[in-house]
Amino acid sequence: MLRVENLHAFYGKSHVLHGVDLHVGAGEIVSLLGRNGVGRSTTARSIMGLVSCCGTIEFRERPLVGLTPFEIARQGLGYVPESRDVFPGLTVEQNLKLGMKKRVPGKWGFEDSYRLFPCLRERRDAHAGVLSGGEQQMLALARTMMGDPQLAIIDEPTEGLAPLIVEQIARFLQDLRARQVAVLLVEQKLQIALRISQRIYVMGHGRVVFEGSPAELKARDDVRREWLEV
Repeated sequence: MLRVENLHAFYGKSHVLHGVDLHVGAGEIVSLLGRNGVGRSTTARSIMGLVSCCGTIEFRERPLVGLTPFEIARQGLGYVPESRDVFPGLTVEQNLKLGMKKRVPGKWGFEDSYRLFPCLRERRDAHAGVLSGGEQQMLALARTMMGDPQLAIIDEPTEGLAPLIVEQIARFLQDLRARQVAVLLVEQKLQIALRISQRIYVMGHGRVVFEGSPAELKARDDVRREWLEV
């Protein structure tokens, strides 16, 4: 479904990604792990056309490099940035409506969002700016799904959240897989990635340094020690 080969990305004169290769299959959860600053978020932003890059990025065999973010989104990709980017002056329900394609109901609707995140139903008329960090994260995830993406790129959804909310988000991600929505998950919590992923990439210094199953990563003490553990 998603194929990335020899991806290089730049911030001005800074060369951040050095030939990243990865792929995500239909209905697959793939986690991208690594310490801060190794290029995980830059990889996600490059796929969505938000960073200057070169190389091959294809979604369903269609090239994405050179397209604008909204053109990429129309191909069937959804993106949840680490910053969440909810609209604070709009209500929860208004934020969800903004995620809809052509403002018409799709496969994912309000009831799906409210079923998975009951607190959003309770606060549907509240402004997003008064929500807690966890509630804003749930809103950002649900809003992206209102556009019925075939692949969701989700950057650090559990960062700084309480364990109960982390579990809700893990269930949400597993629900996406059950719906055959592919996920590229940028994550730091190793246990979450090991539990819900089918495959894992580990990045270091702007490159992929490991690719394998959760079981294979568990067996690689050297990889975890050198590239993941603090």
